[in-house]
Amino acid sequence: MAGPVSVWVLPAAVVLDLLLGDPRNLPHPVRLMGKAVSATEKKLRRGRLTERVSGTVLAGTMVLATLLIGRIIMASASWIGSGFQFVVETILIYYCLAARDLDTAGRKVLRALVSGGSQAAKQNLRWIVGRQVDNLSVQGILRATIETVAENLVDGFVAPLLYAAVGGAPLALTYKMINTMDSMVGYKTAAYARFGWAAARLDDLANWLPARLSAPVIAFAGHLLYRRGWPAMVTVFRESGHHSSPNAGIPEAAFAAVLGVKLGGPNYYHGEKVEKPYIGTCFGVAETGDITRACDLMFLSAICWLLVCMALAASLAQWM
Repeated sequence: MAGPVSVWVLPAAVVLDLLLGDPRNLPHPVRLMGKAVSATEKKLRRGRLTERVSGTVLAGTMVLATLLIGRIIMASASWIGSGFQFVVETILIYYCLAARDLDTAGRKVLRALVSGGSQAAKQNLRWIVGRQVDNLSVQGILRATIETVAENLVDGFVAPLLYAAVGGAPLALTYKMINTMDSMVGYKTAAYARFGWAAARLDDLANWLPARLSAPVIAFAGHLLYRRGWPAMVTVFRESGHHSSPNAGIPEAAFAAVLGVKLGGPNYYHGEKVEKPYIGTCFGVAETGDITRACDLMFLSAICWLLVCMALAASLAQWM
């Protein structure tokens, strides 16, 4: 396993994410991961293994390959020099973060909704959610956007930064591979229920601790912004289990309480209706301004989490 990361690599990577986001004209490891998953899936589906076994082979192969490649890259960078190692690790961890892109995507939906109406908003929304958006009402658009900001705070920032603090760029990249596989094959549909089983379970495991650690961080940020930290924790304990995912309900419940809005409910995925209970059942409906408030909450939570991870990395460095 990779060793602890330099404490100052973490804020350097976060600053890059906040300044640059995801430049579309540059090579991106996560996009390469997606291509690798797609190509391997096609090969495995042409084989004689059962769907579940094929999916397990995919998950194991992609995870081990990513961890190995990450360690080789960092070992090579270390051999060249500590300064070069710092730069390479900063860039690789930066590629694993998505706070800037998440904020941009959420606000694009809001601007489209305000200036162009629901159809324009749906065109932007379909890029950031897995559900079908064609039949969503305005309320459905608002809920979907807030849910995406809440859930992807964990996937796009809390989890990768935690793994970076513990195991450097190799572990952060490995997490992103797990998350990428889940987003591509981890659906509970007829086509992927068996094939994507291993990827989905692995993603659940990888996000189990980060999702739970996100609750007090979101609550603290919610207290600083809106004085609603305690309701966030109460709602997490009472209603996070309403979500079909063992992890996604936690940040969604915290966001629902801080913003005072009801989230969740049934949605369509790949033509199939998936029943999901509501979260924050005692709160009111979302309004357009709640997307801005959700993005603000996400950003402050991210900064608070960065401080936590820096303290963790410093502690680990003393013990190793």
